[in-house]
Amino acid sequence: MRGEDGRSGELFSYLSIEDRVPDGHPLRRIRSIVDAALAGLSDEFEALYSHTGRPSIAPEKLLRALLLQAFYTVRSERQLMEQLEYNLLFRWFVGLGMDSPVWEASVFSKNRDRLLAGDVAQKFLSAVLSQPKVEKLLSGEHFSVDGTLIEAWAGHKSFRPKDEPPAPGGGGGHGRNAERGFRGEHRTNDTHGSTTDPEARLYRKGGKGAELCYMGHLLMENRNALIVGAHLTQATGTAEREAALALLGAHRRRRRSTVGMDKAYDVASFVAALRALRVTPHIAQNETNRRSAIDGRTTRHVGYAVSQRTRKRIEEPFGWMKTIAGLRQTRHRGAARVGWMFTFAAAAYNLVRLPKLLGATA
Repeated sequence: MRGEDGRSGELFSYLSIEDRVPDGHPLRRIRSIVDAALAGLSDEFEALYSHTGRPSIAPEKLLRALLLQAFYTVRSERQLMEQLEYNLLFRWFVGLGMDSPVWEASVFSKNRDRLLAGDVAQKFLSAVLSQPKVEKLLSGEHFSVDGTLIEAWAGHKSFRPKDEPPAPGGGGGHGRNAERGFRGEHRTNDTHGSTTDPEARLYRKGGKGAELCYMGHLLMENRNALIVGAHLTQATGTAEREAALALLGAHRRRRRSTVGMDKAYDVASFVAALRALRVTPHIAQNETNRRSAIDGRTTRHVGYAVSQRTRKRIEEPFGWMKTIAGLRQTRHRGAARVGWMFTFAAAAYNLVRLPKLLGATA
């Protein structure tokens, strides 16, 4: 019998928002990990807010909403607020009731910026990794490091001579949107800067054209390929090596550890700095018209070949963060905001993988 195409408009529902989320949904296990991490950050949140005035968006709800934006590739915070209006799964994960009002996008963004001051993204990443059931998955002696370019929210037209007076406003091919040709123009970061995002730098990598960008760096443990450190810098020729030393120096590891890297890190001074940190450099040898800083004393060991195979897995979080979490081109300006979102996206990547890893070890 054919059913009727009627539109029902029930006034009441006899199912709670909790009942509408299937028991086996991946977000259930993710939320349990997230809630445990956020509970451990309660004192950190308390220090960021005044004890007087109007209540703001709860930082726990704000961070859960940002995780959904990364998980489901929501392009903007305005679209995220739209999803929260009618998506019951999103409401359940964030902690909103069926009839709870949703915030204005501008209010949400302003409250998010407040969390920049407390370095909450880095603390959230650490809180996820420090849970006892997660710590068992981590290696304390074998790591990999790499960097990638994050395209800035700024175009080539904004890259102008630093001594040039600001262009008048306007559109339609006039003012700041006027046609510009760069052929034959010598442009460097020393003489030029972006008027849209002054902290972005023009940089070329991998034989591609130069772009205004930042450089994101990850430290991955090799046992289960989880991210244990994230850092964002301006794009320079030495940024990858400097960031690697900073990440390894800040991370708690065993007295003797190894780190796998690609040929870009094969520099004698950098290898010496790693050895000073008691880190064995498992770096791919760069012997193109030069002598490698890595010799047979390192490459003869079986562990060197294992590190070289495993280090390639660091491209997986980079790929996820760029395609799913939306970091191929950042939507934010300034190193502080871009770095905060980069670190938070690294935490989101770990959360996507943890339910399966924890299930495998249960």
